[in-house]
Amino acid sequence: MLLDRESIDLVLVPAGLAMMFGYHLFLLYRVLRFPHTTVIGYENHNKRAWVERMLQTTPEESGIALQVISSSIAASSNLASLSIALSSLIGTWIGSSSKVLMTEVVYGDTSQTTSSVKYVSLLICFLAAFTCFIQSARYLVHASFMMSTLDSDIPVSYVQTAVIRGSNFWSMGLRAMYFATTLLLWIFGPIPMFACSVFMVTILHFLDTNSTPLHQFRYCTNKGLEKRMLNRRPTSTASSIHDNPMYTPVTCIS
Repeated sequence: MLLDRESIDLVLVPAGLAMMFGYHLFLLYRVLRFPHTTVIGYENHNKRAWVERMLQTTPEESGIALQVISSSIAASSNLASLSIALSSLIGTWIGSSSKVLMTEVVYGDTSQTTSSVKYVSLLICFLAAFTCFIQSARYLVHASFMMSTLDSDIPVSYVQTAVIRGSNFWSMGLRAMYFATTLLLWIFGPIPMFACSVFMVTILHFLDTNSTPLHQFRYCTNKGLEKRMLNRRPTSTASSIHDNPMYTPVTCIS
């Protein structure tokens, strides 16, 4: 039996949302159990190696790492500002939307209740994205503090955890924006929303799949670094590069 105009939302919208949620649950399972098959796991592996290498540099060279983290913090802050701005726009839209225009454009349920659900769903997605980007910036700022602490014995795993968590919150914020894009098309009807869900899942599956083998990084002793460290404190043998846990001669990331 064909669905009428008011009932089509009850079928296509839950189907589209179930498709999006189901895909991301499957992606989460792959990230936790088989991280090497996902782009998220591949990037996290490389970031752990990057942190390990950056903690072996001299204080003069650590500016490269801090610059990279600062760029990530700026990107997170910009997307957080965009999310909260779009949330404010949705709030304004709720108060000034024209029901007559929506009735002419939308093929589906145009009741006031359904319209309110659309706007509230969009608002929730943008607020979730804002929260994730703020948390991403928070962890990256914490990582920059630890990386800029000179001649300290901060474990590498602490900095790696902060960087990885910041990266994961960044990914979660982007996923919330993807959900918001799908729900945004729901304003124009359930058919565009369902089509966008199918298209989004197809593209994300292609982008989230990794086929590149994980590289096992190995770092050899930096002769220039060792020489500079010895010249800076020639009278202290206990503080040489071989006794500093931050500057390991050979490191292998498995």
